Amino acid sequence: METHEMIEKVAGFEDIQDVVAMVPAMRKLPVVEVGEILGTLDETWLPGILEKFTPEQQGLIVSEFPVEKQIVLFQSVSKKRFAPVFINMPSELRADLFQKLTRQEQIAILPFLPKVVREDVIHLASYPPETAGGIMSTDFATVQRDMTCAEALDKVRSDNPSNKTIYYIYVVDDDQLLQGFITLKDLVIATPETPVPTILHDEFAFAYAGEDREEVAKKIEKYDLVAIPVVNKQNQLVGIVTHDEAIEIIRAEHTEDLEKFMGMVPAKEVMNYERTTVWRHFRKRVVWTSSLAVVGLISGIIIHSYEEALSSLIILALYMPMLADTGGNTGSQAATVIVRALALGQVSLKNWFAILFKEARISILMAAALGLIAFGKILFLSWETDVPEGYTLLFLATGISLALSIQVVSSTIIGAGLPMLVKRLGGDPAVAASPAITTVVDITGLLIYFGMATMLFF
Repeated sequence: METHEMIEKVAGFEDIQDVVAMVPAMRKLPVVEVGEILGTLDETWLPGILEKFTPEQQGLIVSEFPVEKQIVLFQSVSKKRFAPVFINMPSELRADLFQKLTRQEQIAILPFLPKVVREDVIHLASYPPETAGGIMSTDFATVQRDMTCAEALDKVRSDNPSNKTIYYIYVVDDDQLLQGFITLKDLVIATPETPVPTILHDEFAFAYAGEDREEVAKKIEKYDLVAIPVVNKQNQLVGIVTHDEAIEIIRAEHTEDLEKFMGMVPAKEVMNYERTTVWRHFRKRVVWTSSLAVVGLISGIIIHSYEEALSSLIILALYMPMLADTGGNTGSQAATVIVRALALGQVSLKNWFAILFKEARISILMAAALGLIAFGKILFLSWETDVPEGYTLLFLATGISLALSIQVVSSTIIGAGLPMLVKRLGGDPAVAASPAITTVVDITGLLIYFGMATMLFF
């Protein structure tokens, strides 16, 4: 049975015993799928179902739940009952949950934890969540620099790291200063008496505990690492960040940038669309769009001030949407390119003039192409339109196309320049994109359009 079929089947059960009957089938599934299935259950059923799994499995299953569901489960059972689950959660996820608990809840769970786990979770939870320390794991193996490979293997067995983190084994000295790393393959292939320094990789990437988590994820992606070591200010090894965590960070940052790009208030965590209420969706979307709607009043004022021109030349009103759409599209395109380049570190604010000059050249080429298309479009659609005396359709088409071409150039420069300006002022360039760009280029486009019309036709 496929996982989605099992989720649908479990969701339809009205008796907990029906779910219990499916536990043997669930035990054959990967933990991530079991977590997905049980994550749909009511919290009142979860304790009884989780008891059918080993404590190790319970910790891994609960780790797959959203943190909100983990908290509800924590609050619905005794702290003594939840302690084995908490102990068997991955260290970084355990720390994340601990940070979300109230002070009283944190104090309540600590007496039921072994000393090692208690110290570990307090240590990890002390780091801000946006830093490398806030996302690092303590599930890794270390060996001493003065060991032989045989001694190092014994130490790795003693540390007993998980399958995800065993590939890199970190080498430290007596003061826990990071010296480098060895791979599991190198360690297994080497003869037992080989000194560890012989197979040591002493050139390596690392992150500081206070470093921004997004920068750490970029390092993992750049160097194609399974994990990256995290050190404190004294260069002592304090944890690692795995590639799994890096993927989650990149996904969360992309979601945040996309929400800002589309004029939505970013949430503190990645939201599930189906589980998010209508009211919360409304709150995320209404602030920015309402603000821009107020700013958009300027467009109405501009149009009203040119009512006479519109009544004299109705054809001007017919092609206002074309101008607005083209300006919005070209501005948003330029903004998307620049925001992405800034996010990936491909460009910097030091080169702002070169960036704008390049975008200006691109926009001139686009203006020529789009202006010709607009010219042909006007001639094709308006060849039967009545033109006031003293004007020709050819002349009107030329003027409108010229205004559109100027709008393409200005929109591209605005689209490229606004994100850089926001970043220069210390903000997130993504907030200047899409709805904001569209509103600004609509205003400038109307000024260009009616300014050109006044100059040529009146």
